[in-house]
Amino acid sequence: MNVDLFDFTLPPERIALRPAAPRDAARLLVVTPEGLTDRVVSDLPSQLRAGDLLVFNDTRVIPAQLEGTRGSARIGATLHKREGPRRWRAFVRNARRLRDGDAIDFGQQVVATAHDRAEDGSWALVFAGDDPVELLLERAGRMPLPPYIAGKRDTDARDTQDYQTMFAAEPGAVAAPTAALHFTPALLAALELAGVEHATLTLHVGAGTFLPVKAEDTADHKMHAEWGRIDPATADRLNAVRAGGGRVIAVGTTSLRLVESATDQDGRIQPFEGDTSIFITPGYRFRGIDGLMTNFHLPRSTLFMLVSALMGLDRMQAAYAYAIENDYRFYSYGDASLLLP
Repeated sequence: MNVDLFDFTLPPERIALRPAAPRDAARLLVVTPEGLTDRVVSDLPSQLRAGDLLVFNDTRVIPAQLEGTRGSARIGATLHKREGPRRWRAFVRNARRLRDGDAIDFGQQVVATAHDRAEDGSWALVFAGDDPVELLLERAGRMPLPPYIAGKRDTDARDTQDYQTMFAAEPGAVAAPTAALHFTPALLAALELAGVEHATLTLHVGAGTFLPVKAEDTADHKMHAEWGRIDPATADRLNAVRAGGGRVIAVGTTSLRLVESATDQDGRIQPFEGDTSIFITPGYRFRGIDGLMTNFHLPRSTLFMLVSALMGLDRMQAAYAYAIENDYRFYSYGDASLLLP
């Protein structure tokens, strides 16, 4: 499909620079075949049914942005995928100043050597020393806010908490599964009281999620791989919910992509551990999920393509036009939508 079909104009003031407070006070646009309904996230228990199950991503964002020097050259790096105990694939700013084998000093006694530049321009960074890389990042790194936020204000201490979900447990993401940022213990308790269950899986979100689609046709776009895991007990729970007539509702496109990656042709969700580079566009047949809660995404992005595949391109174009006209807040710190096909 032509990528231009997924374009729209977003006024800059619609980009949220801070999350709603409290988190579940964010607005929620419910999108169904019957139409659009304005709600807030705390209304979610009334929008779901007893027996439904929400699937959350329990990945934890690491301070994956680094600033350093190679000689007199300033080098910026955003880690996006672990390739080994001390080796991470990274997108590098000022990469033209790097050669294979160059050492980058990120300060705080954190040094990495650059190797193996890939076709997408990324480099493998191998960190020196014996300290765990996670400890090195805590010393020298900062939270990797999306460029549409970081370009408008500095990262600060609030982001350390704001850009982490209440489910964050497994370190490894360089972007938050932002739909889950809206959840609070009180909301989770209300959902349980309403008979809505929840489960967790792990998908370590990579920085590739923010890369623009440069191809003119979706068939020519290559997705970056991300590592994920669904354990056997969780797969069994999801299958049991669907077999009992309940719906599996993914919270976030990361949860959706992993469940769909793990679902076989018969609609049964299998245990999964490994990389996925699934790319969902209109025409895709969903097999493992029955709905999606997600934030509002960038134009021409793979994520807007995904929601258009779930609900139909015309419906999502209309929903986004409505959200823009009615002052919904967009992107990672913005409001949410509940998509029920």
